[in-house]
Amino acid sequence: MEACRDQTWRHEWKHEIGPSDLIALRQRLGAVAFRDPYAVDGKYEIRSLYFDNAQDRALREKLDGVSRREKFRIRYYNGDLSVIHLEKKSKSGGLGCKRTAPLTVTQAQAIADGETEWMAENADPLIRELYVKMTAEGLRPKTIVDYVREPFVFGPGNVRVTLDWDIRTGLGCTDFLNPDCITVPAGDAPAILEVKWDAFLPDIIRDAIQLPGRHACAFSKYAQCRIYG
Repeated sequence: MEACRDQTWRHEWKHEIGPSDLIALRQRLGAVAFRDPYAVDGKYEIRSLYFDNAQDRALREKLDGVSRREKFRIRYYNGDLSVIHLEKKSKSGGLGCKRTAPLTVTQAQAIADGETEWMAENADPLIRELYVKMTAEGLRPKTIVDYVREPFVFGPGNVRVTLDWDIRTGLGCTDFLNPDCITVPAGDAPAILEVKWDAFLPDIIRDAIQLPGRHACAFSKYAQCRIYG
């Protein structure tokens, strides 16, 4: 699991949920966990630009259930372009790890436009790694993924629980810094419960997220947003 170097590998669960589940979980989690203090009115509007190669390797590995895989994306929150991050998400079985690097608006736009020369000598190793992937493996921006996230945190176990809904796709559009870029509903996408923790998941959180008949799944917002191509 060297891909994340000194970063922590965390346990991850995902569950597809319906509208009534969303209401019930919001009430339960609000009683036992804390709202993310950085959220605006209790939620984030998240916009991401996902990368893939000409053979859709990231998409195919996800759909084929490959245990060890990675994906790159650029992300910002609530339309705020003052904080943009390049992220690399690595997965190994039920564990996940994320590395990040800050980007300026100019840098993010250059990457989206395929202008990579400046990345080769950048001080951040993650930006240089993306440069290698783009030049040697043909990694390119693929589509925009928009959604709303309602996050909760719980100190013991370093738990983060999120409720995600209104998943939208930019289809083939990669103009993700443009606030007027139109996105459309990504098919009949469900709401998603995500649970992440370090060494242990406290019983109080485990009990709060219990839903009859629901089982962990491998839902991917990126894969859902590629439903139209």
